Amino acid sequence: MRPMRNISLFTRFRDRFVPILTGPPILAFLPAVSLGAFWLGGETALLLTALGLPLLFAAVGALDIWPASGRATRDRVTGLIQRDEFLTAMTRLHREAAVSGQRSACFVIALDQIREIEERHGQLAVDMIAQRSSERITAAVRRGDIAARFDHDRFAVCLSPVPQLELEHCIQLAGRIQAAIEDPIILNGITVYVSCSVGFCLHGRAPGNDADGWLDATLAALGDAKQIGPSTIRAYSAASRRAGRLRTDLRNDIRNALDTGQIVPWFQPQVSTDTGKVTGFEALARWVHPTRGVLGPDTFLQIVEETGLVERLGQVIRHHALGALKSWDEAGMRIPRVSVNFAAEELRSPGLVDRIQWELDRVDLRPDRLCVEILETVFDKAPDDVIARNVAGLAASGCRIDLDDFGTGHASIASLRRFDVSRIKIDRSFVKRADRDPKQQQLVGAILTMAEQLNLETLAEGVETTGEHALLAQLGCGHVQGFGIAGPMPFEHTLHWIAEHEKNLGRTPSIGHKTG
Repeated sequence: MRPMRNISLFTRFRDRFVPILTGPPILAFLPAVSLGAFWLGGETALLLTALGLPLLFAAVGALDIWPASGRATRDRVTGLIQRDEFLTAMTRLHREAAVSGQRSACFVIALDQIREIEERHGQLAVDMIAQRSSERITAAVRRGDIAARFDHDRFAVCLSPVPQLELEHCIQLAGRIQAAIEDPIILNGITVYVSCSVGFCLHGRAPGNDADGWLDATLAALGDAKQIGPSTIRAYSAASRRAGRLRTDLRNDIRNALDTGQIVPWFQPQVSTDTGKVTGFEALARWVHPTRGVLGPDTFLQIVEETGLVERLGQVIRHHALGALKSWDEAGMRIPRVSVNFAAEELRSPGLVDRIQWELDRVDLRPDRLCVEILETVFDKAPDDVIARNVAGLAASGCRIDLDDFGTGHASIASLRRFDVSRIKIDRSFVKRADRDPKQQQLVGAILTMAEQLNLETLAEGVETTGEHALLAQLGCGHVQGFGIAGPMPFEHTLHWIAEHEKNLGRTPSIGHKTG
């Protein structure tokens, strides 16, 4: 054990003092060193000093005794090391902990709302938040711990090995980091609140025998935290390992799934509360995995975003959705339109309007048969010029604009007019139990009254009971969608469902609704 301890002590000495003795701090002493050499040894000593010091620095670099953290490429905004350098430092700390028998832990911190803040306040605000967060993380850990910035919304910390480190200590440290980051930040006179999720893994609990496995375990714990919701802390566990393995497998398979037709839309019907007829279908992405069965978007949508395939997913879903609309026409089933969700990333594409027009022309469909569904939060966050031009261009071309999840954001009446919204979709949170809760009824009634005054169509999402359906019809909501009518289904099932629904319409009494 003595040689191992000596190696560890040498590593610590090297990492702590060599940067000081050979790095930028020593430059302040060079004039004094040169003057002292001249004073003691004259011109010869001065010449030797002038030549010798550069050779010494070169030798340090050649022998690679300068630690990785001393020569790391720093993040331009925070000054922290980046992912590759962090993994190098983790490898060193992993080896040191294994050799000394001491304990360490790795933490990854993700800022929860950074995408929304960027959309609302711009990149400069994101940079300022990253800078403040890095300062707060650094202040919360010890001098010898390693901190890094992974990307625009994630940071990492690896603790220098210590004799005692229990799960409770890690939870406390994660809580301190979280509390520090979640203190309000002032941006140009505006107070911004940022929450963060934290995943961590103790060195002794990580699978495998290297730093890569340790980091993967930490990221798996972070994935668990983010699945639960914002401002969550999670430690790595066996369940994290299974979830992390699933995410890794899906990440490896996602591109092939998009290219081979495994990811397709399932269709959920929308019906009129007045006539009961089908007024459209919403296309909802499903991954028909060859071994894992049917996966919903909550399982793979984040992976699509992480791998930069959002636009590709949108193209795939639109291709199948417009093809379905054409097939319904050919089968003699009059379905007025199909609704497709558009992510903010797609709406930022400069050529979006022309591409949508080409996709419609390819199957010979009019633009008004495509409903472009946009989340209310996109309107809420003062979209940039490209988004505004694209939404306006799609509306001008004849596409219908649906405002999705209405009531969960803060879209103004002005934005409803600015973007030529055709219909608002009332969020499920307002519809649930509306037939039994007077306050819910008042909220829904207020939304419907506003929509009527603005001459907007309405559709209620998440209708699950006959009572909810009846109430919405009586209050004047034009369309409903939800499991109370039918759940999402593959295209091949829609033909039979439409036929059965139309057959049953004659036997169903009209619910009717009041207006005004």
